[in-house]
Amino acid sequence: MKVLQLGPYPPPHGGVQTNLVAIRRYLHARGHECEVINLTRHRREDSDGVYYPRTPIEVLKLLARLRYDIAHYHLGGNVTTRLLGLCLACSLMPGRRAVLTFHSGGYPLSAAGRRARPLSLRGFVFRRFDKIIAVNQTIVEMFRRFGVASNKIHLIEPHALAAAPAAVALPDDLHSFYAAHDPVLLTVGLLEPEYGLALQVEAMARVREKFPRAGLVIIGSGSIEAELRALIASKPYAADLLLCGDVAHERTLRAISDCDLFLRTTHYDGDSISVREALHAGVPVIATDNGMRPAGVRLIPKADEAALVAAVEESLTKERHGGGDGEAEQDEARVPEVDEKEADRNVAAVFELYRELVEGEKGGAL
Repeated sequence: MKVLQLGPYPPPHGGVQTNLVAIRRYLHARGHECEVINLTRHRREDSDGVYYPRTPIEVLKLLARLRYDIAHYHLGGNVTTRLLGLCLACSLMPGRRAVLTFHSGGYPLSAAGRRARPLSLRGFVFRRFDKIIAVNQTIVEMFRRFGVASNKIHLIEPHALAAAPAAVALPDDLHSFYAAHDPVLLTVGLLEPEYGLALQVEAMARVREKFPRAGLVIIGSGSIEAELRALIASKPYAADLLLCGDVAHERTLRAISDCDLFLRTTHYDGDSISVREALHAGVPVIATDNGMRPAGVRLIPKADEAALVAAVEESLTKERHGGGDGEAEQDEARVPEVDEKEADRNVAAVFELYRELVEGEKGGAL
């Protein structure tokens, strides 16, 4: 079997990237081929079956030139005209099957997502895919409104959960920062406007009034990095804010495991893998309510600094005093039990979709 995945390839590491890499490793481990077309602005030299086209035309040329049985497109964020055109191109390649994973948890709740209907260009394009993978039930319902047949839609949650290997240590800058601060707050994600990172920087002024040794670590890269560095430099507590760029995934897991509180403040977000990784590590999580957070997350309203500060203070106080009274216990993070093999099961479900498509096309076993 030959699979061509299209989507964001790390670095930087994010939920979609983690899912894409997990699928690729699963295929390689079973003797199948899997190449990748990276669709982000982060580019490198083509190598090891990963291609970094610079223009939409180059993407189309790769789609036409490469040999594969299945094109698997990972779509996240807004459905722009350009991305919709790429969806259509994937579905038009002769002799190839097309699979779409829709990772954007926020889109179904947006105005455009709520307007989903069969008699639309989006509905026409989405119905051309042989299989559509939705990462939550809200996305399933949206595709039904687009008129996609139920037997084409599959709910597969991409929970690629893992723990940091015991031998993995923090990078030197993170190790020094963690040693100098208590508590340590951490956020992991792309440095983009929709992730509300300035809110966390501003909130630290009030957090540090109650916890004077508190520090905030931000892991990730993106388009607002320079803007965010300037904001941090303007603060009198700049030394207590660490913007450390991209960090290898295993070391990011170590940073998550060793922090005191994980933050995910967003204007637009889906089912964040990093949130689930923090819960899996037993770390309290505070996140903006996007309607689809997992059990155990302390929810706050969007762009609400006062709510963020209050949640941080309450969470840290409970951690230091072993919980609160009975009334407060309902807000405590409840870490869900997670089967260590869950990630493999979810990726295996994707593989079974591939198998079904290829066997249906070739009439033989793999």
